[in-house]
Amino acid sequence: MRFKLDENMPLELSADLRVAGHDVETVQGEGLTGAPDSALTERVQREQRALLTMDKGIADVRMYPPQQYAGLVLLRPGSSGRGAVLAFVRRHLAEILATELTGRLLVVTERGVRIR
Repeated sequence: MRFKLDENMPLELSADLRVAGHDVETVQGEGLTGAPDSALTERVQREQRALLTMDKGIADVRMYPPQQYAGLVLLRPGSSGRGAVLAFVRRHLAEILATELTGRLLVVTERGVRIR
């Protein structure tokens, strides 16, 4: 799979995904830090990458219809510290990777994964 990590995601996740055989780019690595959501979503559409983010605005299906993307994954950990976020994503990574992401919005919380 092809992923883009938003600027609010720990960079260690890029290594985790690469080790699992995935193609990963980061917002920081592309100089998109601070870019508006519209610029980021346009980029992931063009590159056909699934976006991993904690930005709740991405879950607005009227603004960002999931069927237009290679996947939108909204991560909602219970705590916002970098270590807590990293542990949260790692706990859910296998389930995320086992899910067909194309055309879907996944909302990942402590209670599980919802697919829209």
